[in-house]
Amino acid sequence: MHKVSIYITMLFSVLSVYSGQGQSIKGWHLKDLQKDSVYGISLDATYDFLKLKNRQSTPIIVAVIDSGIDTTHEDLKGILWHNPKEIPGNGIDDDGNGYIDDVYGWNFLGNKDGSNLKKTSDERTRIYHRYKNKFSGKSIDEDTLAKNDRMLYEIWAKAAKDMNASSDEQVELMFVEVTLKAIKKHDEVLRTEMQRQEFTCDELEKFQPNNKAGRQAKTNFLTCAKLLGFEGDEKNSFILSQLQEYIDTKKEAIESRENAPPDYREEVIKDDYFNINDRFYGNSDVMGPNPMHGTHVSGIIAAQRNNNLGVDGVADNVKIMMVRAIPDGDEYDKDVALAIKYAVDNGAQIINMSFGKAFSPEKKWVDEAIRYAESKDVLIVHAAGNESTDVDANENFPNADLQEFHKKASNFINVGASGDPHIADGRLIPDFSNYGKNNVDIFAPGVKIYSTFPGKSEYGFLKGTSMAAPVVTGIAAILRSYYPSLTAAQVKEVIEKSAYYCTDTSMLVIKPGTKDKVPVSSLCQTGGFVSAYKAVEIADGMKGEKKPLQAPPAPQPATLPKATLKNLKVNN
Repeated sequence: MHKVSIYITMLFSVLSVYSGQGQSIKGWHLKDLQKDSVYGISLDATYDFLKLKNRQSTPIIVAVIDSGIDTTHEDLKGILWHNPKEIPGNGIDDDGNGYIDDVYGWNFLGNKDGSNLKKTSDERTRIYHRYKNKFSGKSIDEDTLAKNDRMLYEIWAKAAKDMNASSDEQVELMFVEVTLKAIKKHDEVLRTEMQRQEFTCDELEKFQPNNKAGRQAKTNFLTCAKLLGFEGDEKNSFILSQLQEYIDTKKEAIESRENAPPDYREEVIKDDYFNINDRFYGNSDVMGPNPMHGTHVSGIIAAQRNNNLGVDGVADNVKIMMVRAIPDGDEYDKDVALAIKYAVDNGAQIINMSFGKAFSPEKKWVDEAIRYAESKDVLIVHAAGNESTDVDANENFPNADLQEFHKKASNFINVGASGDPHIADGRLIPDFSNYGKNNVDIFAPGVKIYSTFPGKSEYGFLKGTSMAAPVVTGIAAILRSYYPSLTAAQVKEVIEKSAYYCTDTSMLVIKPGTKDKVPVSSLCQTGGFVSAYKAVEIADGMKGEKKPLQAPPAPQPATLPKATLKNLKVNN
């Protein structure tokens, strides 16, 4: 979800308006619809309810399969999982699990020599070049192919078609290159004018240059940033780095149509990739070279609560186990499969997976790992993706469809992103979010979510279904902590049953990627937004018994103050 910035998907969207909301919307996702008129998860009411019921929590381990985590962060240090059987830094596999010094978790993107993989190519390109010599330019009769070869040909043909699908890619690349060149020029002027190296768009909005060149640079910088969908709290350095990353990635993708990109993974990790039993590779560096995404996700789930620092996570009695398996670029199925198994074998009860891709050639391995987690009663929470697409029609991986087992996983929750009329562009379902009546289970806050950034005391906003999934993971952690008799499947049911709805005809939302107005019920299975408060209410009523829940009642329309409903009609 973080490999190519989701801002670029908004290239030709309506201009955003900077509102200077930064301070007022920190933690909006934790607020309450009825009390605060915000589509949050009602977290204060959740803990008040648990206190009223005299419910006590038990510690729970949540694994975060991601890019890495800053283990030195002030708001995360106290909630990190520590392998109780491993002695730090002695170079010995004390617990005999095959992973040396795995104190905070494990890094499947490293080498025993300490080197780490930062970037990879996309899976589509890897598939295309892997089987290019086998299928390209040849007359293929699928009916005569053996089953395995037919499957390989189908995925290769899809990748080949996708490689040549976008005639707009070159235009987009040229647009961003020209924009970046202009922004760099304006940035140089502004840094001199403001006498500082870093500034946010909100700060620039308030700045009054003393000369014509400064005023022109300000106007042009903000116009470019808005056109690309960047928001007011984002720094100039972040904007420049994101644009450069997009350009580099896009150039490599275009060039890879003719020439295979370097095998970055092979250069660093050096395992036998096609042997799933070659699994003891990597190293113990769970921070890695790019911990931004994993640090932010972990903070959403469980940043230490009530410590007067930065942010409060959703869950209050969690230890975060980091399993680094997601590079810049598409993740590898083998790393994901082994990361899931590592998390399960080392005691995780919930796994957060804020990543995904459009191709999964070794899906069998991942399916087996998800099924293994299911057999061990481990819940998996997955981000639905940021491509504004219907995942019922366009598969996003990993997913709950366990093809090898001819069943749908009972322990897998797929989460889309929701917003609020008061936040950013005011959409209830942000334009970037994937959706799917059958394959997206629920929506959760995923716009301008404030959480931990790498650095001892750094914090900031990010958006995406990558931020929505850990909100649900946090709620799941509360349920498994305060109601430990619930199974993973029951926790999934409770969360789905907690959804609050927008069924009033005046509450139509814009379907992502379109201009069509539709009910939320057409975009996900539950037709609603996750509620921590409703979830604990439901769980408490179960009296700890492991009984299947009844089907949820008919959806009831959520109510908002009239002024807010008016705002919804205008903005949505």
